[in-house]
Amino acid sequence: MAKESMKAREVKRAKLVARYAEKRAALKKVIATADVTTEEGATAAYEAARKLQAIPKNANPIRLHNRCKITGRPKGYMRQFGLSRIQFREMASNGLIPGVKKASW
Repeated sequence: MAKESMKAREVKRAKLVARYAEKRAALKKVIATADVTTEEGATAAYEAARKLQAIPKNANPIRLHNRCKITGRPKGYMRQFGLSRIQFREMASNGLIPGVKKASW
């Protein structure tokens, strides 16, 4: 089991990402579409880049890490089920995941 503080930190990051997503997208669009050959375009891109840097680091979606919904384990995560490989195997063996059964051939 992951520490509760680690799980809470991931939840906090997810909220920050959601809060700043629109602002980040707008600033990134300004930077990408600015015509840097002109002085005013370069200034607009520079100002947008400065504002983007002022946003908290944890608001960047890259910093999110998927975790198992049950144990909070960060590694061996199966995106389709939202579980770690260990919990997935245990639940599948007990028949708790619909449509999943152990393969045999």
